[in-house]
Amino acid sequence: MTNISAAGTFQLGDRKVNRLGYGAMQLAGPGVFGPPKNRTEAVAVLREAVASGVNHIDTSDFYGPHVTNEIIKEALHPYKDNLTIVTKIGAVRGSDASWNPAQTPADLTKAVHDNLRNLGLEKMDVVNMRIMGEGHGTSEGSIAAQVSAVADLQRQGLIKHIGLSNVTATQIAEAQGIAKIVCVQNQYNLAHREDDALVDDLAGKGIAYVPFFPLGGFSPLQSSTLSDEAGKLGVTPLQLALAWLLHRAPNILLIPGTSSLAHLRQNLAVADITLSDAVLKKLDTIGSKAAA
Repeated sequence: MTNISAAGTFQLGDRKVNRLGYGAMQLAGPGVFGPPKNRTEAVAVLREAVASGVNHIDTSDFYGPHVTNEIIKEALHPYKDNLTIVTKIGAVRGSDASWNPAQTPADLTKAVHDNLRNLGLEKMDVVNMRIMGEGHGTSEGSIAAQVSAVADLQRQGLIKHIGLSNVTATQIAEAQGIAKIVCVQNQYNLAHREDDALVDDLAGKGIAYVPFFPLGGFSPLQSSTLSDEAGKLGVTPLQLALAWLLHRAPNILLIPGTSSLAHLRQNLAVADITLSDAVLKKLDTIGSKAAA
């Protein structure tokens, strides 16, 4: 069983967490909707992740909906004292599996209570306010109303810390004028590098950056350079893509997800991958080509 401590730690709220975490989205059924194909393995994946040192789990009650949180509770409750569970609010699922905005104060209050109930918690460690942009991307506009509503829930004692998801630098600055922000979760990976400057800015401020779709999301990363370099190192291309993220900046926290024990072990094994400056330079060209 892999020991992930080699990947290091970073401060998330009031806790230091291992930089290799786990994202629970794939525990739900196809399209992140409905029950998993194999609930027994889903439970086993969560238990092995925690046994391997994962102490940062990312989830949301709109995964399923409710499915991933219910499985987390079944697998891990009562939770270890050092386990940090982070959720997202700001959307609901339609009966057709659609993703729909749910960003009024009433929506956000209901979402927090749903997460607490389904996870079996009295207070959430971190709640990310997910802003619904175009597709999976960001779009400018004030988020003061949403962040103020979440800050009110924090004052009520339902939330320890507040994060943001799918936001721009301007929106982060606006939110910081309302509440302390401990993490930002945006789309970012070896080929999708629009947040390069933001990653570095947040690192300087001690704020965690948590990339979603670290392996490309619904369109997995494909690159001949990535495949060639992975072959030389004796790892898979996706393992190398995760290792690059760990090397990219010290504030990056990884939450790769899977419903497979074998894939979980591959993901956690990236803690042992060391990349030379020469390899990093070659991998950096992938992002440059993608942006060109």
